[in-house]
Amino acid sequence: MVKFSKQFQAQLVPEWKEAFVDYWQLKKDLKRMQVHTKLMNSASRGILYETELLEQFADTDAVKEFFARLDLQLNKVNRFYQGKEKEFLQRGESLKKQMEILLELKAAIKNHTRRGPSDGDAKDDPSISCSIICEEDSTRGTIEEVEQDQSQEILAADFERSEFQYSESPQQQDDSGKLVKARPGDVKLRSLSGRVFSCQGKKLKIKIPLTTPSRTFSALTYLFREDLGSQSKKGGSQGGKLNIDKTKLHHAEKMIRGAFIELYKGLNYLKTYRTLNMLAFLKILKKFDKVITGKQVLNIYNKVVESSYFNSSDMAMKLMDEVEELFIKHFADDDKLKAMKYLKTHQRKESHSVTFFIGLFTGCFIALLIGHCIMAHISGMFTGESDTVYMETAYPVLRQVLHMFSLLFLHLFLYGCNIFMWRKMRINYAFIFEFAPTKELKYRDVFLICTTSMTIVVGVMFAHLSLIARGYSSTQVQAIPGFLFLMFLILLVWPFNIFYKSSRYHFLRVIRNIVLAPLYKVLMVDFFMADQLCSQVVPMLRSLEYVACYYITGSYRTQDYGLCMRSKHYRDLAYVVSFLPYYWRAMQCARRWFDEGETGHLINLGKYVSAMLAAGAKVAYEKDKTVVWFSLVVVVSSAATVYQLYWDYVKDWGLLKFNSQNPWLRDELVLRRKFVYFLSMALNFVLRLAWLQTVLHYNFGSLDYRVTSFFLAALEVIRRGHWNFYRLENEHLNNAGKFRAVKTVPLPFHEVDQDQS
Repeated sequence: MVKFSKQFQAQLVPEWKEAFVDYWQLKKDLKRMQVHTKLMNSASRGILYETELLEQFADTDAVKEFFARLDLQLNKVNRFYQGKEKEFLQRGESLKKQMEILLELKAAIKNHTRRGPSDGDAKDDPSISCSIICEEDSTRGTIEEVEQDQSQEILAADFERSEFQYSESPQQQDDSGKLVKARPGDVKLRSLSGRVFSCQGKKLKIKIPLTTPSRTFSALTYLFREDLGSQSKKGGSQGGKLNIDKTKLHHAEKMIRGAFIELYKGLNYLKTYRTLNMLAFLKILKKFDKVITGKQVLNIYNKVVESSYFNSSDMAMKLMDEVEELFIKHFADDDKLKAMKYLKTHQRKESHSVTFFIGLFTGCFIALLIGHCIMAHISGMFTGESDTVYMETAYPVLRQVLHMFSLLFLHLFLYGCNIFMWRKMRINYAFIFEFAPTKELKYRDVFLICTTSMTIVVGVMFAHLSLIARGYSSTQVQAIPGFLFLMFLILLVWPFNIFYKSSRYHFLRVIRNIVLAPLYKVLMVDFFMADQLCSQVVPMLRSLEYVACYYITGSYRTQDYGLCMRSKHYRDLAYVVSFLPYYWRAMQCARRWFDEGETGHLINLGKYVSAMLAAGAKVAYEKDKTVVWFSLVVVVSSAATVYQLYWDYVKDWGLLKFNSQNPWLRDELVLRRKFVYFLSMALNFVLRLAWLQTVLHYNFGSLDYRVTSFFLAALEVIRRGHWNFYRLENEHLNNAGKFRAVKTVPLPFHEVDQDQS
């Protein structure tokens, strides 16, 4: 039977851990006053047990101290519950108002569609009482209600510019912002920060974050369209027309639906908080009664706990039922089972077949790799003195493909290891990355992808080397690496629901967001993935560039492996590829600064600019290996390394806090052993200096320089995988410090009286 303490640890909300009953501390207090047994030897009876109370418990001070701590815990739980309940109730009221507005607009659309434009002027219809002229926010600070931390932001639904033009409201704003009487046929004016509309006598506006390129361009072009169309709209010729885009309104409905889902999730967390804390108090009081015989305090104090606010208040539970009813009625067509699929989190069950295939493909991978290494050793292909034709003819292309896939799947394997550790350490990575609970990749899934893919890659390597060793040099043999690359590329975009389609398409969407960084609102998963690309800039992206050039130009037919290298355009493109991920990351920092206005993002942008300069200096040094370029590479790369190390330790990992409870670390630590953090900082420092090998070209015995460069690239991937764990740990602790466990979804409709006076 599992102990309650382990159940308590497993079921509590990680971000609210500090707000739960400190069950473990209370257990320690009990142990200090607990009874113990003395062993007595008896010749006739053997070993006897004699129970006695500790001397310190002879006085009642220990009991008073225990109940004082218990009272503190009870007060803490009540305060937290009351605060969260108030927050959710306010959010619930806002959502109800949003729902009312949405229903009125949908009713207006339905009524107008039923009557048709030929039934007279829409303003004569008293059932239509809402008018909207809406536009996305085009300045920073779009959603004041959403906290600035990017891990809590969520992409709103694709709600682009919509136009609803009809009004029966008796008031509108003049140029000074005051409310004035509206004349029949007047067209409502609005500020750039939002379109103002009226609904049932309330003056409202829509706020939509610029999360997509279409919204960004719409916000920019609207300035010109508004000026050009202002003259034609004077006089209110269209003031009585109802022009509503149903598709755009549907996107607003999706935003409100997402907000209902998050509210229900938060209320469910609050219900869990209530239940677990009640059980914790009950368990600790039972333990107290066992320790202190004759003092039956369980029933007495349990009544106090049961009557306390967190257990007696039913407002949150009523709201939970109400949210469920509203969601079933308006978003699930009165189908409760359908509604529960959205409202309740359903974890995907682990399959034993996944574990079986991981073991199977791991064995195949190891066997093929050993066979390939044996053949490579016999042919002497990995030594610098080797004069085999293979290293100078067939191997260059296969090397590029091999390096690209090996480093990619090494990175993915380390991500699987990170998922395993994050789950073990109760770091809520799924919440931070905003992954869907039913679609996120588990660590077993990641390992299966890695083992399967690497088995295929090594199998192709083995087959390729075997065919070349037997004297085959035909075009078909040289095309094998290209077919391998094409197969993985097709699988990545395969439209059918096989081999983790949702994860593949989510990956493509993230890559799209990175490439178009200035046009998309940057989320945690976007800049986290961009950081991963920064570690793959030279090995993977350059290999991808070479393979594409080799097969697109048809060099595989002529076996001219140096054609791409001799091309000026290829060398120029190599320069661009060297700093392209850093550029994307810098643009993300610029976009975050524009959205949030925090200067820290500009400082972070400077880090990636320094990395671009260092990458450019290295490429220039490869072309012209002079003392001047060598000195420039050392100076620029050293400055960039210091910049990056500071940001790693202080900003990304949150360490090096001088006045913290854990000197040179931080107050809260997930890992128990402090020396692990110091060891990790030292390891990160050493691996950050791996760029020195690309400049010094130190020879490691008889290893070929191409093999050496591959191992150095692998070290950078390992450094990034190691960095990932502490980056997510710090993000999780930041969320826990502010008790953020659910997303704050932006809402489309806002009252002017609340947002601007």
